[in-house]
This record gives sequence, structure tokens and C-alpha cells, in this order.
Amino acid sequence: MRLLVHDYAGHPFQIQLSRELAKMGHDVLHAFAGSLQTPRGDLVKNEEDAASLIVREVAMDPEYVRYKYSFLRRRNMEVAYGKQVARLIRMWKPEGVISSNTPTETQEPILRATQAVDARFVYWLQDFYSLAVDKLVRKKIPVVGGLIGHYYRRMEGRQLRASHRVVAITDDFSPILEEDFRVRKDRITVIPNWAPLETLPVCAKANDWSRRRGLADKFVYLYTGTLGMKHNPELLLSLAEQYRNNDKIRVVVISEGIGAEWLAEQKKARQLAHLLLLPYQDFNVMPQVLATGDVLCAVLEEDAGVFSVPSKVLTYLCAARPLLLAVPQVNLAARIIHQRKAGLTVPPTDVPAFLEAAEQLRANPHLATRCATNARDYAENTFKIEGIALNFEKIFTS
Repeated sequence: MRLLVHDYAGHPFQIQLSRELAKMGHDVLHAFAGSLQTPRGDLVKNEEDAASLIVREVAMDPEYVRYKYSFLRRRNMEVAYGKQVARLIRMWKPEGVISSNTPTETQEPILRATQAVDARFVYWLQDFYSLAVDKLVRKKIPVVGGLIGHYYRRMEGRQLRASHRVVAITDDFSPILEEDFRVRKDRITVIPNWAPLETLPVCAKANDWSRRRGLADKFVYLYTGTLGMKHNPELLLSLAEQYRNNDKIRVVVISEGIGAEWLAEQKKARQLAHLLLLPYQDFNVMPQVLATGDVLCAVLEEDAGVFSVPSKVLTYLCAARPLLLAVPQVNLAARIIHQRKAGLTVPPTDVPAFLEAAEQLRANPHLATRCATNARDYAENTFKIEGIALNFEKIFTS
């Protein structure tokens, strides 16, 4: 079967799915956006990959990063990108299309092109993009914002209903799909996200990456991933402040964009030498990066609720390290960490609780070790790509 897997963000586990589907005998074209400021997977075809796999970067306007927070200019670039993917679909003529992490107006020409070549369209729902836009524009433009938000909600609803299947990453999405967007229950399939376990082996803390940065002999609180509008970098700043006089501790933040830029300003203003800021690292060194952390941190704003499941948390679980999460307690990531006893979770607005939990994981090595073991056990028992790929294949072959 000819399948086009489109992942706008170019994240690690989507390309793993494409590799596995190609290994199963399908002709797979994996497409992703260029020039985005986000953590990336291994987006180059390797010698081990099946011959039937094609990996294709679709050009994004090189000015996109510069105007990412300019609503109108960003929108125009995203629409132009969607039209490029649509041309690729019309040229390659797949029998099925999976589209993930895609803004609503970018998704529109992709869906239409899929319909034009008479292929099945699977909306891989990672987040409710239109609900996030609706909330944002209502705050920024009180009257007109409501009309803009309605426009996006209506468009996303139409796309979801037109899809052959909606793949939701959590059961929490199902009531919203059925009640708010009127998607039929039999059109919804829940397939939780995962991390590419086979490319994330457990490494020793003392490794090439940690030694080069003088971190092999330090206790490290590590954050890696997006620091955007759904995150609160002040928590990481407070963590660095808490240990500013302890030379044995470092707070390492690996990110780019508005949150990382704000932290850089605060680091300079407050002279926080123990706060180390780095750009996104190549996915090939990610096992060493994660192994450098003694505690792996993630933050998510209260407003995100059930709407966002940070993929960084799933990657963290592979590293055999304790997790420290400041996320809404109703979020799937918080529930996994709590139920599996893989770390500590606190509400995202409770800074004292976050700092107390951080110290608890540092001061109690036995607790940290138990959490680390539980995290890796969960990943090994859950992130089995063969079964996950079969579930996606059934959507097209049933």
C-alpha cells in the first residue's frame, strides 16, 4: 500500500512509525516541514531502512522562525506550506495519508488533495489546534477574536468529520471529539503516543556529551524540548535560583525560541552561572543527553489541561531517570508518572511544591532509583513499535 505520513513537526516517533510501516512492506513517503524551531527525530534515510521508504523535507519559508509569534505572517507561511504538501500528494498519489501536528489552515489543502486522489485521510490528533487559537485570539482581540476562533473551530471540525479515521492520542480527547466537533464514535481510534525505545538506550551519566560540558560530576536537573506558550520557564528559573550557591548542582535547559530567550536574559541579569542553556541537540546524541540528567523536568501550563501530552515525557521514560513534572494533574502525562511511580508531579502554578519535589529527588537516592527503574520498565512494556504500526495498518486495510 502507498502511504504518505506527514508530520509537520518532524518529531522522533512519527518517523519511527514510517520506518516500521516500510519494513512491513508498504511504500511510505515521510514528509515534514523544514526550518521549524523544534526537537527533531532522525529524518535522514539510513542504510538499515527499507528500500520502500522515502524521507522528504518540504520547504518552509526561511523567515518562519523570525515571525513565529506574528499571527498573520505565520498563518500565511503555514498556508503556503500546506499547499506544497498538497502538490506532493497529487504528484505521488498515495492510497492513504496520515497527517500529524498540523495547524488547521495547513491541514485544509492536505485534506483536499487527499480527497482529490481518492485516498483515505487519517487525522492524527496530537492537540486541538483550533481550541488553542480560539483561546489566544479571544484574549488578544476581545470582540473580533471570538469570530476568528469560531472560524478555526468550524474548519477543524469539518476536517475531523471528513477524515476516514481520527487517531486520538488519549481517551480524554474522545468526549471533545464527539460533543464539540460531532465526530462519530466509530470514526475515533485511540493510539497513545510513544517514544522510539530502540534508539534511546540507557547510558551512563559519565559519557562523551556530559564530559565535554563539565557535567559528568555534577547533579543535573535537565529540561529538553519546546519552551513555548503552554510552558512556564519561571519554574526552571526558580530551580536555578534555589541552587545558585551549590557548585555541585547544575540546571540544564536545552531549547530554542521565546522561553529559552527569556531564560537567557534572566540568567544574565541575575548572574546565574549554574544555569546552562543549550540549543536543540541532534537526536543521535539524545541518549547521552538524557543520561546526563539526574532528574528530568517537564512543565505545562494549567490551561493546557488534557489538550496536550508532552512527548518529551515519553522520551524521558526511556532514559531510566526519575521525572519531575509541573503539569495539570488531569493530564495524561501526570497520570502515567503518578500511577507508575516514575517520578513526582506537582501543579504547574505551585512553585514551592516544584522546588520541594526537586530537592526530594536529589536528597533521596533510593526514591530516585525506584522512579528511574519504574520509568524504564513502563517504556519497555509499552513502546513496542511492531504492535503500534499494526494498529495504524489496520486503519487502512480494514
